[in-house]
Amino acid sequence: MTRTLHVRIESPDRSDLEKRLEAIDVGEDVEPGETTLSIENLETFGRVFRSTNLELLEAIVEHEPESIRELARLVDRNPPDVLDNVNELADYGVIELEENGSAKRPVVWYDEIDADLPLTTVSGRSKANA
Repeated sequence: MTRTLHVRIESPDRSDLEKRLEAIDVGEDVEPGETTLSIENLETFGRVFRSTNLELLEAIVEHEPESIRELARLVDRNPPDVLDNVNELADYGVIELEENGSAKRPVVWYDEIDADLPLTTVSGRSKANA
């Protein structure tokens, strides 16, 4: 069963995503492939999904680190820098941070990301910047 995070460029409404994450946390059965994250514009999308953040996501999925410090070791980066990136990903709902004693454990709950980046225009503006 593949779990997909769908990402769209549109006015952010994270209420559905937050409800689905809460359901997953308490062990409820959530239909795969129906979770959507809205990002307000293409600039923000580029920041959230920049290469350093994608490297973190891949390391989290592959190694399941127990802490942010362990994640920083895995990607050979300074823990404060990794913490900033992890907090940004958590703020957007891309990852979850679980309490793990005195540490926080980063968790990715999906297997793939599907991005919807419209290239058509609305009233002379790109949908991605509307």
